[in-house]
Amino acid sequence: MKIGLIMKSLQAEFFQEMKKGAQAFAATRNDFELITVGTNSQTEIDQQIELINNFIQQKVDALVVVPIDSKALVPVVVKAVKAGIKVVNIDIRLDEALLAQNGIELTYVGPDNATASKMVGDVLARKVGKGAKVIIIEGLAVAENAQQRKAGFLKSIEENELHLVASEAADWETDKAEEVFARLYVQHPDIEGVMCSNDAMALGVMKVLEANGKTGQIAVVGFDNDASVQPLLENGQMLATIDAFGSQMAVEGIQYALKVIGGMENKGSFATRFTLKCGKNDLKSYKIIL
Repeated sequence: MKIGLIMKSLQAEFFQEMKKGAQAFAATRNDFELITVGTNSQTEIDQQIELINNFIQQKVDALVVVPIDSKALVPVVVKAVKAGIKVVNIDIRLDEALLAQNGIELTYVGPDNATASKMVGDVLARKVGKGAKVIIIEGLAVAENAQQRKAGFLKSIEENELHLVASEAADWETDKAEEVFARLYVQHPDIEGVMCSNDAMALGVMKVLEANGKTGQIAVVGFDNDASVQPLLENGQMLATIDAFGSQMAVEGIQYALKVIGGMENKGSFATRFTLKCGKNDLKSYKIIL
């Protein structure tokens, strides 16, 4: 059997780890061949559609898909299903209404992004205190997980009575986050916290803070637990992040694909685990949230 794993940008640490985890799992099995592909950036929707079309032409048995755009990828996924390919959706949920319009239901495997982002948002809220001014750096707006993470941050802001002064997308990319936050910081130099929808964007924010001599003075949280933010958590420059265990998520997606190939009905939502990661200086906040 052949199973294709279609990811987003392979330049991103999160998807590099996802690829490694999937390949390590496949190496322990002899009943399928795993083919891993990804895009060059977090926004190349057309390239991702082309990758899926290539798999359809190869007549693979199953696809495990992390869509860049929850709606734009639906037509090609429908095409794959109608070609007899079993499709499992992981990490970023495809638009269920659009799938239903085509009479299709898929297995979804991924974390509860809204709950996870609220959890890490609450850590920041405990740190900065009621009434503090904060900014949200959002992921790609057309991605369901970006929408859910923003929703979790907003809920934390509301419940903890923080003051949201700006919220803007940086499309998951470090360079764009640096550009966006540099502009927002000029407009709001008195902010006390920044909620980032992934760690790659948090790195962009950290570059701006360093350039302005504000490292460690403005609280920053992220999402993904990338290796690149570990030193920042250790030295207290970054407050917290969420580990969504991307490598294991891909493994679970492949396992469900194998079950669907074996006859399991392709439907349902299966939650993957996540955990809060705080810097050593903020274990008190960690215990409060838990």
